[in-house]
Amino acid sequence: MDNILSGIKPTGQLTLGNYIGAIKNFVKVQNEGETFLFIADLHALTLPIEPNVLHDNSRDIAAYYLAAGLDPKKANIFLQSDVPAHSELAIILQNYLYMGELSRMTQFKDKSAKMKEEAIGLGLFAYPVLMAADIVLYDSKRIPVGEDQVQHVELARDLVKRFNNRYGDVLVMPKAEIAKVGARIMSLSDPTKKMSKSDPKGDIYLKDDLEVIRKKIMSAVTDMVGKVKYDPVNQPGVSNLMTIMSSLSGKSFDEIEKEFDGKGYGDFKRAVADVVCNELAPFKARYEEVIKSGLVDEVLSRGAKRANEIAEKTLKRVQKAVGLYSK
Repeated sequence: MDNILSGIKPTGQLTLGNYIGAIKNFVKVQNEGETFLFIADLHALTLPIEPNVLHDNSRDIAAYYLAAGLDPKKANIFLQSDVPAHSELAIILQNYLYMGELSRMTQFKDKSAKMKEEAIGLGLFAYPVLMAADIVLYDSKRIPVGEDQVQHVELARDLVKRFNNRYGDVLVMPKAEIAKVGARIMSLSDPTKKMSKSDPKGDIYLKDDLEVIRKKIMSAVTDMVGKVKYDPVNQPGVSNLMTIMSSLSGKSFDEIEKEFDGKGYGDFKRAVADVVCNELAPFKARYEEVIKSGLVDEVLSRGAKRANEIAEKTLKRVQKAVGLYSK
């Protein structure tokens, strides 16, 4: 079975989008190969973040992983910063990626466009280098990611081709995997934008009370069409709610359309809210149990031990290939 790798950056409160697009998918793939799921705390430093927020968010993600059903015996859960090989390999690989490539990355262009030039850090520019190191360290062929991260995986693939053409078969070729439904959950207040941890009105946070979640869904932007139909172009708000419902209930878009044929958006939103709350209620209860149990640090330590074992082998293989390691 192929190795699998993915992770989440602890830069804000996790949303329903993270739960549907990432965490639920991680639970599925943990049985399909050795799985490495890291908390990308080094990546979180590319933009300003308070130390206590970074620390707490990182452990929250680990707790959410466990609450969702990830098994530490199957999935290696660890902090990126607990595996020094991430940083060491990035220093080497930065010489095989070019400034032109990095400057064309969509996420860099989007984030840097909102900043003054003198405030743009090297870490933000070189983010894809570290991500490429993350990907190749564990000989992972399968990389479950959201649509916004596919470009980074493609850059990592270009790097692997370039490196292997020069040094032989040193690095394993990765491939991005995107969930068929729910890979991109949109904001409830602006369904043209991704749910992204920064819109209290449009984002459903996993820490929100169930009543708050229900109110946000009932206030979600829809349209004047008055029909429940999956049409992301003309009905993005309704389509987003259908995606949420489909992802959590297993119902197809056709089934949802038939169920609410002739019914109003109020009935539809109430049904979506029921599905979301029924899913999150036990999940939130398990999260509280995990936090009280003290399991998080134990799981992170165990995961880091295994991650270091694999990462060190890859790092030494790369060092030897480029002439830095002679033993």
